[in-house]
Amino acid sequence: MAAASAGGSLSTASASLVPTPTSAPAPRLLSRRSSKPTTRASPTPRPKKPPPLSCAAAATPTPAPAVASKSAGSWRDLCSLNAWVVRDYRRLVDSVGALEPALRRLSDEQLKAKTAEFRSRLTRGETLADVQAEAFAVVREAARRTLGMRHFDVQIIGGAVLNDGCIAEMKTGEGKTLVSTLAAYLNALTGEGVHVVTVNDYLAQRDAEWMGRVHRFLGLTVGLVQAGMKSDERRASYRCDITYTNNSELGFDYLRDNLSRNKEQLVMRWPKPFHFAIVDEVDSVLIDEGRNPLLISGEDNRDAARYPIAAKVAELLVEGVHYTVELKGNNIDLTEDGVAHAEIILGTDDLWDENDPWARFVMNALKAKVFYRRDVQYIVRDGKAIIINELTGRVEPKRRWSDGIHQAVEAKEGLKIQADSVIVAQITYQSLFKLYPKLSGMTGTAKTEEKEFLKMFKMPVIEVPTNLPNIRVDLPIQAFATARGKWQYVRAEVESMFQLGRPVLVGTTSVESSEYLSELLKLRNIPHNVLNARPKYAAREAEIIAQAGRKHAITISTNMAGRGTDIILGGNPKMLAKEIVEDNILPFLSHEPPDIDMEGESTSHKGLSNIELGPSSVGLLAKAAIMSKYIHKSEINEWSFSKAKSTIAESIEMGQMIGMEKLQEHMTEESEMYPLCDAIGLAYLSVLRDCEIHCSAEGAAVKRLGGLHVVGTSLHESRRIDNQLCGRAGRQGDPGSTRFMVSLQDEIFQKFNLDTEWAVRLISRITNDEDIAIESNVVVKQLLGLQINAEKYYFGIRKSLVEFDEVLEVQRKHVYNLRQVILSGDSESCSEQIFQYMQAVADEIVLLNIDPQKPPKAWNLVKLLDEFVRLGGKLLSESFEDIQEENLQSALEEMQGWDPVKADSFALPNMPVPPDSLRGIRKKTSSIMRWFAICVDDTSKKGRYTNTVNLLRKYFGDFLIATYLNAVQESRYDDGYISGIEREVLLKTLDTLWKDHLVNMNKLSSAVNVRSFGHRNPLEEYKIDGCRFFISMLSATRRLTVESLLHYWSSPMESEEIFNTEDQ
Repeated sequence: MAAASAGGSLSTASASLVPTPTSAPAPRLLSRRSSKPTTRASPTPRPKKPPPLSCAAAATPTPAPAVASKSAGSWRDLCSLNAWVVRDYRRLVDSVGALEPALRRLSDEQLKAKTAEFRSRLTRGETLADVQAEAFAVVREAARRTLGMRHFDVQIIGGAVLNDGCIAEMKTGEGKTLVSTLAAYLNALTGEGVHVVTVNDYLAQRDAEWMGRVHRFLGLTVGLVQAGMKSDERRASYRCDITYTNNSELGFDYLRDNLSRNKEQLVMRWPKPFHFAIVDEVDSVLIDEGRNPLLISGEDNRDAARYPIAAKVAELLVEGVHYTVELKGNNIDLTEDGVAHAEIILGTDDLWDENDPWARFVMNALKAKVFYRRDVQYIVRDGKAIIINELTGRVEPKRRWSDGIHQAVEAKEGLKIQADSVIVAQITYQSLFKLYPKLSGMTGTAKTEEKEFLKMFKMPVIEVPTNLPNIRVDLPIQAFATARGKWQYVRAEVESMFQLGRPVLVGTTSVESSEYLSELLKLRNIPHNVLNARPKYAAREAEIIAQAGRKHAITISTNMAGRGTDIILGGNPKMLAKEIVEDNILPFLSHEPPDIDMEGESTSHKGLSNIELGPSSVGLLAKAAIMSKYIHKSEINEWSFSKAKSTIAESIEMGQMIGMEKLQEHMTEESEMYPLCDAIGLAYLSVLRDCEIHCSAEGAAVKRLGGLHVVGTSLHESRRIDNQLCGRAGRQGDPGSTRFMVSLQDEIFQKFNLDTEWAVRLISRITNDEDIAIESNVVVKQLLGLQINAEKYYFGIRKSLVEFDEVLEVQRKHVYNLRQVILSGDSESCSEQIFQYMQAVADEIVLLNIDPQKPPKAWNLVKLLDEFVRLGGKLLSESFEDIQEENLQSALEEMQGWDPVKADSFALPNMPVPPDSLRGIRKKTSSIMRWFAICVDDTSKKGRYTNTVNLLRKYFGDFLIATYLNAVQESRYDDGYISGIEREVLLKTLDTLWKDHLVNMNKLSSAVNVRSFGHRNPLEEYKIDGCRFFISMLSATRRLTVESLLHYWSSPMESEEIFNTEDQ
């Protein structure tokens, strides 16, 4: 982006005012072209003089003719299940195509009325399959009218794949975003809500605005959920027919809803919040992010002072002497010397002392020292350690590592220690998306993980054919013995491509490596752009990626996963036009510097060909600049940079909606002054027309040179991530090439124990220079085999996490379902839940102290009475004050021979009589139902005295309930207040103990791994102990609820603080 001069003179972003002959715009994927693949006449010729360092890479790749490509794969297709599946979808494509002529004759209102017609047919008993072809045809026609885009036949196939609950693998640039409209519209007809889930807020907003035009045209409501939205906005969005959001917002909304204390706070569609979801970049969400659970945590400041001390201890410990490192599993073990050394430094006798625990802090400090590297896993900004998502290269300010790791990193960097976290709620993405009855996804790279998708989610992966043949050339991997040699060759490869004029995209794995390569290029005076997690670069992400396909453009990016912006050969005319308008208008609207330091401003424009603006564009830019200058002088307050930029963005959007003709008419009507928004919008549309001409011509030139060249600087731990990078070249049948350059010093090879000595010896046989590139099949095969081993290793980890989480998922479902019953139920259902709790607590007290196989004389009646009285506090102590063991013993003797079926059992002989509160038809019916449940209970121990035990269970249960009801009635509070107290106690008790249970389960998952040394299965151990923990938690929940309510109503005013304090 060229900067305007200080004096505010007109700039055209290196734009020449000399007009050029008009050429046709470059064809777009979603144009009205035929869907049939075209055959290229001849391969593109190679240049006569290839560059010296990397001849194969620098040479223009020779694309194979489309016919030959198709023929080569024909035999494989005959044996491919995927090909047969796609062939079946062709029938749907034919049906959709047959309906197109009739739909084109409909007016907009008639087309929109089709939505109501489909819904009416569904209510009359037809299925989605019955209306699928017509619905798809309607969406295709609506997209043509609203967006100027017509779904290709292969995109119809993609929509059908999504509707069938499968994963559609569609290559980069094939229009996945437009494909989603088909399945989203069809499934939204049921009125149960559709979620379109993206990987970030930018994509969610873009798709909601862009694709939402199709849905709104057809009469559907479209919602958007983003970070920072209020509950009312979220609630309204989730009530829409189609909701666009990102995966983290969806997960956190689900967790927050299950922490709400009243149903008015809920934002999702309860009781059925999930119906159908389309997950964009499904492999990234379900696999890459699958290892990181979503957590909502509370704060705990108790141990904040220990982290800096532990960090200093870690600095004094030496690897190999005091501790050992396993890179593969990110594990650290203290040696005996290390333990002793740490204990001496800390002045403690036992590092693992429960009363003075230092082990966890020291181990975390060591992990922060070894595994968490600045500018790789995190950056430091504004006094905070901010996580870098290693998959997307973006910073995630709101995310923190759990289990004390983040505090350990802060201590290592000397930052302020933020409060430690205590888990309040958690869920993995796998568990979250399994809640959908119908789930689908789309991505460009999923086939390599098909087995995992089938095993974990029962979702097959269907490869959707490309609209045009893929002619990208993937050049052989080059291996280097040293990292120095690799980076020198990467620099040389980039330089040779730059001299040719081809655009280059270099993929790196960290901020550190991207900036190292940037320094190498600066030494050679090669203009380039850097895109990594640093704010000065990330703020211009869309602009940088959009122009990465221009001549001479060099782009270094940390990761291309989920960028969401296609690299168009010749450049993106819309983004380029926006840049030119901003360059010329911003200096006049605001004199403030940008909100973010823009060091690293786009330098590659220096090496790019000029944009040739016509006289009309220059004149309109000048008018807009003059108007901006006038507005700026007339304003009392200085415009901020962000306000000025947003004004320009809104003006551009408005201009696109109104159109050039109407804007010109409006401007003509005005005399000397005209609205700023109109002036900017008209200037943008004029500049856009010039940019489209230029980008089309430049794109054709780039294609002749060979298209985009992608350089990978390291193999990732998954082939899928590498495929995502490669997929940026050769989109929509364009030419392109890729090359991976790796060194034996790369992290993946160190982590997975590559036999580097063997590889170095092999390389030394080929060349004596360690910095020379090797394309040996033996070496490459070994490296790729290691990558496959890494995939298997991480698949095992994910599989284990899913298996462990399935145990917790069963428990989570039970707790959350119980929560919804309490939250959504009326006062009667809450009271009935409390009565069940009271009966269950009475049962536990009786059964823990009585054995039905032994006579009453052997029963521990003293303990039974003591527990019962302690449970009720004041409310029960008065009734049972004079009751001794003898009273209960005599009552049991008189009960011998009683018929349990006929026994009313409201009272026992010689025992206190329950209050009258249980009298009444409804309450007596409830008592009888509980009595019936006791009699048919087959989970408790049976014996000769079972009937007597059951009568005791019934008596104590009725006494608890009657006493509670009597206390409530005597309080004279209204029913609304009483119901609110009951619901608050039920929810608060459940939430508190569920939070403690999550902590215990996390500790258990770590502890059971140690049991594997005793030849025991950790998963089975986790299931057994986890089930025991859960049963104990539910029991404690019931007892604490009953105790809290009985104690509250014994003295309501004294107990008010129980319900007014928030959870810590």
